[in-house]
Amino acid sequence: MARKTVLVCDMCNKEVEDGKGATMRLTYTDARRGSKQADLCDGCSSGLPGQAVARRGRKPKSLA
Repeated sequence: MARKTVLVCDMCNKEVEDGKGATMRLTYTDARRGSKQADLCDGCSSGLPGQAVARRGRKPKSLA
């Protein structure tokens, strides 16, 4: 018997397609409060505040 995991957006309650969506994780500076995590669809994740973070690793040769 096969099972399928269905991912649902925590903001709009719509089903998220395979390969789409994002996971938002909040980590508090006070470690005692722990952290929270939310699954979001592409539409809800694009409307959230924040900045793009540079990817880790070496810079391409053309920029170095």
